[in-house]
Amino acid sequence: MSTTTIRIEEALKARIAAAAERVGKSSHAFILDALSDTVERVEMDEELHRLADERWAALMQTGESVSWTDAKAYLLARAAGKKPRRPSARKPVR
Repeated sequence: MSTTTIRIEEALKARIAAAAERVGKSSHAFILDALSDTVERVEMDEELHRLADERWAALMQTGESVSWTDAKAYLLARAAGKKPRRPSARKPVR
C-alpha cells in the first residue's frame, strides 16, 4: 500500500477527529472510509448517467416508451408483492 500526503486545515482535522471518535474509529480509518464512500458514490453516479444516456438513445432511436400510467401500475403491483407482467414499450399515439 502506498502513502499519500494531504494537507488538512486544522478546523477540519479537529472535526474529523471528533467524528471518528464518535463512531469508534481512528482518524485514519475515518478518512479512508470517507474516501471510499465518495469514490463509490461518484462511480454509481457515473453508472446512472451511462445507463440514462443508453436508454435515452434507445428512446430516440425507436420512439417507444412505457406510459406513466402503465409504469405506475406495474410498480405499485410489485411494491404490493405481486408479480405483474412488465408493461410493453410502445410508440405514443397522437
